[in-house]
Amino acid sequence: MNQKTQRIALIGMFCAIAYALMVVGRVPVVLFLKYDPKDVMIVIGGFLLGPFASFIISVVVSFIEMISASDTGIIGFIMNVLSSCSFACTAAFIYKKKHTKSGAMLGLFAGCGVMVMVMLLWNYLVTPIYMGYPRAAVAELLLPAFLPFNLLKGGLNTAIALLFYKPVVTALRKAKLALPSTAEQTGDSKGVIVFSLFLFATCAVSVLVMKGII
Repeated sequence: MNQKTQRIALIGMFCAIAYALMVVGRVPVVLFLKYDPKDVMIVIGGFLLGPFASFIISVVVSFIEMISASDTGIIGFIMNVLSSCSFACTAAFIYKKKHTKSGAMLGLFAGCGVMVMVMLLWNYLVTPIYMGYPRAAVAELLLPAFLPFNLLKGGLNTAIALLFYKPVVTALRKAKLALPSTAEQTGDSKGVIVFSLFLFATCAVSVLVMKGII
């Protein structure tokens, strides 16, 4: 299998897994806002194949979601693409420039920050159009609802991506679907795992609190 065919196959695989995660992993959090872990696969695809691959996967998965599982139409499609790309493309771009564990963490946290800012702006601009809310009412929800939701979303995506990137890429390389890397640092990853589990637990408990379960 040549590299171009391998790349196309990997993008298709990441699209399929991301869509499946969206379908089975969607969790209502607050108001009409729902979390799903598709961005985890999108950012892992970007780490392996580059930021443009994250963009392609984001567009493909969001389009399939629009025609199969969403009731928000073209506006929902645009919002999904913006959310996924602001997180995953930012993270993949930084990781491409700094191909180390610290680069991955820096990229993921930068992606969280960019996604939060982008989605606060676009929720303010777009939510009144497709939800029928007055813009003033949406502005009042930015800090108590949209901000914590996007922080939790970014935190969960970061934690899960840090936990699963290494196993996913290792499995792909063993299956001869990805080329071995000579640039990435190996070393002990226990600290990353502990941090990821702590971040995941913190975000998961926060979601339960926001839903009024605990």
